[in-house]
Amino acid sequence: MAGFGPAGAVCANLLGQLGVRTLVVERNSAVYDKPRAFAFDHEIMRVFQNIGVAQSVLPHTAPFTPSEYYGASGQLIKRLGSVAPPYPLGWPPNVVFNQPALEKILREQAASWPSVTIELGTELQGFSVSQDVELHFSKSKTLTSKYLIGCDGAASTVRQALGIGYEDLDFDEPWLVVDLLVNERGLAKLPKVSIQYCEPARPATYLVGPGNHRRWEIMLLPGEDPRRIEADVWRLLSRWLTPDDAVLWRAASYRFHALVAESWRKGPVFIAGDAAHQQPPFTGQGMCQGIRDVANLTWKLAAVLRGEAGQGLLDSYEAERKPHVKQLTRRIKDIGRLICERDPAAAAARDARLIDEVGGSIPTVPRQDLIPSLEAGFVSPLPHAANGTLFPQPRLQGGSLMDDVVGSGWRTVHMDGLTESEGVLAAWFTRHQCKTAIVRPDHYVYGVARDAAELGRQKQALQDGLRR
Repeated sequence: MAGFGPAGAVCANLLGQLGVRTLVVERNSAVYDKPRAFAFDHEIMRVFQNIGVAQSVLPHTAPFTPSEYYGASGQLIKRLGSVAPPYPLGWPPNVVFNQPALEKILREQAASWPSVTIELGTELQGFSVSQDVELHFSKSKTLTSKYLIGCDGAASTVRQALGIGYEDLDFDEPWLVVDLLVNERGLAKLPKVSIQYCEPARPATYLVGPGNHRRWEIMLLPGEDPRRIEADVWRLLSRWLTPDDAVLWRAASYRFHALVAESWRKGPVFIAGDAAHQQPPFTGQGMCQGIRDVANLTWKLAAVLRGEAGQGLLDSYEAERKPHVKQLTRRIKDIGRLICERDPAAAAARDARLIDEVGGSIPTVPRQDLIPSLEAGFVSPLPHAANGTLFPQPRLQGGSLMDDVVGSGWRTVHMDGLTESEGVLAAWFTRHQCKTAIVRPDHYVYGVARDAAELGRQKQALQDGLRR
């Protein structure tokens, strides 16, 4: 595997947990000490739980505050927030986090699996494919593997070597991202929730991070030189703070893109994370998308390597993840277009429309309403609305989370099979009018059954599907 960022580190942990012999190479020798990703959601925290790091990660997180959108005249036009407890997946639906601390935890856990070997300061320089993959590394090293996963970032060596291009979803905007560590005097001046300033003169985002970490994302205007803007950070921040109020942690200019790789696999070579897709950051889903990729791919690779499934199972990786990423990226792009409107008349019309659509009273829309289900792939051929949705994780009597008990493999969960404390599971079965769910290792529902006969048909369909 190439790349040891968040997606690569989670991939190594999942493969290590499954006992798959794995080599990870990463050209950088240490974790990057600045924040880049800012938020993740409860689906990702559940993956951290499965690989045994959730409790270590938790102290480096904080609940994601509501995001309030203010329009051209300073009026509230939109509000995103969280669902109320009990939480459907057992964890707060959205959190902000310290990325360097998270990556350190993930790397240490990956190194603990006997089947995982990690080589830092080593770069994948090329590869060739016959029946297996011949890998060529820096330091004149060559190895052979059954599969290669490229988690090696937006400039992916693996993707470029495969000749895979990007499908452009038509979003390309220059922004400056600024991270500050704010002192008590500065914190007293700042909003207590996250703000989207949807102002035509210069759209901007303010985000409340864990502890005293605060982030600004500020749109660059036509003709502005990113290098000069990076050196002029405090002028742009003067609306909120002065240099006496905070320590500059990072300032970097980016082009926010909406790109999805044209293909995600060629034979035994796969790409995942930023190598496969890039999206604007407006809902904090970038890192989440990469971790979903590897959570989807790893159990399938392990099943094929163990002879429990045919090669056809691997085709479902792209079939599932690519449409999911495209749909979510389009929703994020729509939010970005809303924020980035530069025409004053169009911005005023946008504000009036959004306020009119909700009858003048702005509701709080859960961020998780943005996340789609699986549209296709390895789900039951017996149609049901629950197929491809995330299965809940209830708290059992005594307070433990369900996956602590059943693990993270395939499972069949019966409505009457668990004694829960908050009614999450019972409500799910009632809503979907079924009694049993067959749940995949990545927590997506394969299929459901209303009775024993239907459960038998589901299990037969599952076995038939795995043999393909």
